[in-house]
Amino acid sequence: MNVHTKQFLIDGPVGKIEVAVDLPDETRDNGATPRGIALVAHPHPLFGGTMDNKVAQTLARTLVQLNYVTYRSNFRGVGQTEGEHDAGIGERDDLRAVLNYMRAQPGQADLPLVLAGFSFGTFVLSHVAARLLEEGQAIERIVFVGTAASRWEVASVPENTLVIHGETDDTVPIQSVYDWARPQELPVVVIPGAEHFLHRKLHVLKRIIVDAWR
Repeated sequence: MNVHTKQFLIDGPVGKIEVAVDLPDETRDNGATPRGIALVAHPHPLFGGTMDNKVAQTLARTLVQLNYVTYRSNFRGVGQTEGEHDAGIGERDDLRAVLNYMRAQPGQADLPLVLAGFSFGTFVLSHVAARLLEEGQAIERIVFVGTAASRWEVASVPENTLVIHGETDDTVPIQSVYDWARPQELPVVVIPGAEHFLHRKLHVLKRIIVDAWR
């Protein structure tokens, strides 16, 4: 993502998982305590999705700016992550492995947690979040972009989840997101004129997230 991004491998359920981490400037330069930790999940690996996807990177950059130590990881079969695509099932276990690694780092065991996903990543993260909440683990906030409600069974999420969607998304029609959000009484923030990958609208995505944290 930038010259300060650190990439490395950790042990996962079926092999190595490739992880990238970015530290807020104050944490990196002065050792200041960050606001929290964040995990970003990328779009579908069988359609070119990686942790370096532009939307995933924008989510990460924005959360770093908001003072979160921010992690991204590649799903199975992507980059240096071992294993084969498992339709979002085994990928949940992989994200739990990344979360366990995050929590094991010095000073991060009790920091607030943010989960952020794009497209297929929202599907996987929704089920990870549900399990965390069942276990009594706190999630400060969830950010979903291009929620993949028309393609997979996205789990219900807490009421403070920030749901952002492109108005002209033809990969995941916005009506399917409304249908998913409606029974949960979740607001949906719509970016006018934006398609699924938010081409030329990433600055708007960043502004929406920053404003939501104010």
